[in-house]
Amino acid sequence: MGAVDCHCHLAAPEFQEDIEDVLEEAKQAKVLALVVVAEHSGEFGRIMQLSERHPGFVFSCLGVHPVQRTPTGQERSVTLKDLDEALPLIELHKDCLLAIGEVGLDFTPRFASTDEQKEEQRRVLIKQIQLAKELHLPLNVHSRSAGRPTINLLKEQGAERVLLHAFDGKPSVAMEGVKAGYFFSIPPSITRSEQEKLVKHLPLESICLETDSPALGPEKQVRNEPKNIFFAAEYIAKIKGISLEEVIDVTTQNALKLFPKLKNFLCK
Repeated sequence: MGAVDCHCHLAAPEFQEDIEDVLEEAKQAKVLALVVVAEHSGEFGRIMQLSERHPGFVFSCLGVHPVQRTPTGQERSVTLKDLDEALPLIELHKDCLLAIGEVGLDFTPRFASTDEQKEEQRRVLIKQIQLAKELHLPLNVHSRSAGRPTINLLKEQGAERVLLHAFDGKPSVAMEGVKAGYFFSIPPSITRSEQEKLVKHLPLESICLETDSPALGPEKQVRNEPKNIFFAAEYIAKIKGISLEEVIDVTTQNALKLFPKLKNFLCK
């Protein structure tokens, strides 16, 4: 049985030297599919090339993240200009996309300290929710320090197929997302984080697996890879007192519900 990594960053510089080895090790570990997300338009080309080189295994999501990196390596809150630069490229590749992502809100004070910055993040997210609806695509969503505002905005805008990745909000807030039919993906860092309560509260039917590679691995400050997805599955099984097989089976079925295009490749 295999697992689906519903959220990873394989266009990241950390994978530049050995991406083919990383993909091969993921296949050997029985990872069925990799859902690769973008943070900014500069990554779009690399993501599309990866999915073209590995059809049926690497699936591309294009979108603009709420935190953007400047040429000097500084991080700042997203602007509508960032999105405007990305939209023509998303349009160009729209027929090949599995989802729009990574999109969302990030109200971490060092990135969004003013109401104006938060409002601009909301506008960028609203435009990408509308785009996903027009293209009939799911959303792959970031919500750091903004769990409730993100879920509220998604609901207000009528977003339907939604994955909230590495959710750091309260379980009670997550349950609002569950009621709306949203899914939550759990990374390998669950083995060392304080999100055990979240996994306890979430029904298995609302959980997917992710790695967020190269971040959120089982070991802090060690590059994470898609092959590590089974750390998350094992921990979920332990917390819920069920078998690893059940976790992998149900989370894979959840991924197929969330990303219908996967069915064309994984259900043959």
